[in-house]
Amino acid sequence: MATRYGARDLLDRILDPGSFRSWDTTPVDVRPDPSYAADLARARAASGCDEAILTGEGLLRGRRVAVAAGEFAFLAGSVGVAAAERLVTAVERATAARLPLLVSPASGGTRMQEGTVAFLAMVKIAAAIAAHKAAGLPYLVYLRDPTTGGVLASWGSLGHVTVAEPGALVGFLGPRVYSALYGADFPEGVQRAENLLDHGLIDAVLPPEELPAIADRALTVLLARDTGDAPPPPAEPAAATPAWTAVTRSRRPGRPGVRALLRHAATDVVRLRGSGEGESDPGLLLALARFGGSSCVLLGQDRDRQTPEHPMGPAALRAARRGMRLADELGLPLVTVIDTPGAALSKEAEEQGMAGQIARCLTEMATLAAPTLALLLGQGTGGGALALIPADRVLCAQNAWLSPLPPEGASAIVHRTTEKAADLARDQGIGSTDLRAHGIVDRIVPEHDDAADEPEEFCRRAGLALRHELAALTRAPGAARRAARAARYRRLGLPS
Repeated sequence: MATRYGARDLLDRILDPGSFRSWDTTPVDVRPDPSYAADLARARAASGCDEAILTGEGLLRGRRVAVAAGEFAFLAGSVGVAAAERLVTAVERATAARLPLLVSPASGGTRMQEGTVAFLAMVKIAAAIAAHKAAGLPYLVYLRDPTTGGVLASWGSLGHVTVAEPGALVGFLGPRVYSALYGADFPEGVQRAENLLDHGLIDAVLPPEELPAIADRALTVLLARDTGDAPPPPAEPAAATPAWTAVTRSRRPGRPGVRALLRHAATDVVRLRGSGEGESDPGLLLALARFGGSSCVLLGQDRDRQTPEHPMGPAALRAARRGMRLADELGLPLVTVIDTPGAALSKEAEEQGMAGQIARCLTEMATLAAPTLALLLGQGTGGGALALIPADRVLCAQNAWLSPLPPEGASAIVHRTTEKAADLARDQGIGSTDLRAHGIVDRIVPEHDDAADEPEEFCRRAGLALRHELAALTRAPGAARRAARAARYRRLGLPS
């Protein structure tokens, strides 16, 4: 069981000392009957609050933020007409002032004493938050113990980044209600924060004392609108690497992947978890990050988490699409990192719509309003690689490659043997130099001679190339950039 913090106590823990300023006015009059009026009076006396939600603004590590927190001691944090109006007014004020919004619900859900009118308040809460996000403003959520019912089904589940306190009860139907309705206890552990993390529904589980650090890192990325620095890119390799040599090098166990890239080349990294819809696949890493002065949403195929037993499945691409939506909502560049031996080929992958997820990723990548930058880092096999490639600009590590099948598989189709894999890799033009010649790749990041032998140095070169391209992309007019992206793939492969 989590330790329950009151709303004021929580705000004291996460905001800079003495910086909180309340936005609250007298709650709207809901004309309660005498019994309900007595409940409200007792709740005010017990909690020291005039309603179940406190709103205002403060400083979080020196940055001005709007805040809203639920007070569970006030009628179990339930949300009625007055509490909903207070929350919506605060969201609208934060949007008008262009402030990021950090909310922390703790609630049993809709206030039963007010019935259906209170229940329908979820609509205007969700609409206000949607408008805040549509304005390109961050919305961060910290779920406290407990958060259930209509509160979780509205303002508790819409965060760009969502964190929960350790051990918090978080679920749609409260366990007491479930027991009363069904005559049995809800399965133990299902509605705990840690289980939600495992299933990709939240991004982290942290105590309140650690919330300012992750919120500060997230806001550093999400609020940055500078064009970044534009250092010169690393010099491209003077000589081509034979395609089969690139294939064998790309498969070396010590080759740096997306985690090494973030560790050595990025700052202010905030890991996100899963699709937000109950799925998590370790083969896809999703993060907020900065390369030099440029912020981005990064989604990368993780070579170290894809195995023959657990290849990248449809859930990974659904998590990738979450990253695409984040970039679109926040107006941040999207960086994709391609490094996969191939998507899952299994009964489960078929039944979970792998082909459809590839198609939807292609559609969203091709039409995304945000700037897009792809880095082909290692293996680029099949539809799993294709799903993340259609970007404004495409970089390629010298020993990376892109092919509809692994060369051995292509050889088996064409020659009925895998022994011609090296020849077919050459003939198909899958290596970085041929990809550049065909207009699939814009820049090659050199390896000296193999990134597995110089992982940190290579990652820094790749980071330098990303910084150069991101700075240029953020300066480019959006309409012209999107038109060029469409034209690039429209003409690909046609005679010049």
